[in-house]
Amino acid sequence: MDLQLKKSKMQGNLRTVEGDQHFLESESPALMLKRYHPIIIEGMSGYDTRDPDEVSRRITDRLLGHWSEKAPTQPLLVLTQGDPLESSGISAITPRVAERLSVPRGLVYLDAHLAHDHWLQADRDGMVLEVAYSELVDHLDQLSPNSIKQIEAAIDEQIDQKNRERAKLGKNRLRNYYRDFALLQEVTKATCSKLCDGITIIHTSADIPDSSVTSFFTVGLNLGLVDSDNMVSYSSV
Repeated sequence: MDLQLKKSKMQGNLRTVEGDQHFLESESPALMLKRYHPIIIEGMSGYDTRDPDEVSRRITDRLLGHWSEKAPTQPLLVLTQGDPLESSGISAITPRVAERLSVPRGLVYLDAHLAHDHWLQADRDGMVLEVAYSELVDHLDQLSPNSIKQIEAAIDEQIDQKNRERAKLGKNRLRNYYRDFALLQEVTKATCSKLCDGITIIHTSADIPDSSVTSFFTVGLNLGLVDSDNMVSYSSV
């Protein structure tokens, strides 16, 4: 089905954020998330040399197809994870998807004691809300006690496994920051899954490099903190 036709047919089902801005000044950023249906797009950074216009077009088409059968009940929000703006890769793709869907964007970011320049370097243009990792942790602790410890343990286990495989290949260990960004990724999805009425997750490629932060997406799934029904395949098969 033509993308524009799909988008037109969906307009009766998808709410926009117009008229919903009254709560922005009265609620914490994390609680504001529950007013939205977050769209979380995960993928490679600037080393992804594909045309971001083509990738965003495909992602938008896949999202609209998914929502034609499972329409969101809350306003849509593309929720980014603090990637600095580049000409290609995830930070070039997410604003294009938001523009195609005519929806706003929000930002989750690591606190300064974890990554002192993460918020500073993040693309924050046009963000309607910004949520610190520590806020997400606090809410997930309340909504699902022990989940943070489970996520941390699962990520540590995957890092150990990846490093063992890398050692066999003569490669260096993963950099320390992988843990922090994997935690941000998985805690964001787990918190939104518990806090929000709905969530949609999609990757920017069908092939996920094992050395990428995105590859840790199995953590939330395996722990039952992320529902596979809310994940949309980049591939149509």
